[in-house]
Amino acid sequence: MGEVLRVDATPAAAAMLRSLTAAHGPLMIHQSGGCCDGSSPMCYPRGEFLVGDGDVLLGVLDLDDTAGLAEPAAPASPPGRGPGSADWPDDPGPSGAIVPVYIGGAQFAYWSHTRLTIDLVRGRGGGFSLEAPEGYRFLTRSRLFTEDETEALEAAGPPARGPLVP
Repeated sequence: MGEVLRVDATPAAAAMLRSLTAAHGPLMIHQSGGCCDGSSPMCYPRGEFLVGDGDVLLGVLDLDDTAGLAEPAAPASPPGRGPGSADWPDDPGPSGAIVPVYIGGAQFAYWSHTRLTIDLVRGRGGGFSLEAPEGYRFLTRSRLFTEDETEALEAAGPPARGPLVP
């Protein structure tokens, strides 16, 4: 079994992240623990959210690695409202961008047995995430790890905590 990812993103979420990277520079995501918009992933310019020593680095999204992208878990977009349509965010294409994804330590204790997928849906969330003014919001979907994935993660040891060090 190859590397088991704790987090991935749908192609729609990756396209929005590339667009936001073009507009705002390097980004990071923090999986909210219940403040503001419930348990939404919040996207910030990297460095504008203070990552604490107890925050867990779930993984780093490589926005140009299509093999690391998840398939959307939601039903298909309504006709005329999906990738390529006039109301869908422009995708600036390959960006070379990576986006670290964090979760609070207490929240990780509850979600450590799940793979999280960052998805994008229409609508405005209630938080301060960068995609909100675009008329979209990030949404976390999850699935339980398989037994094999759980064993591989346990063998790999605990995930890193604290800020990503370049």
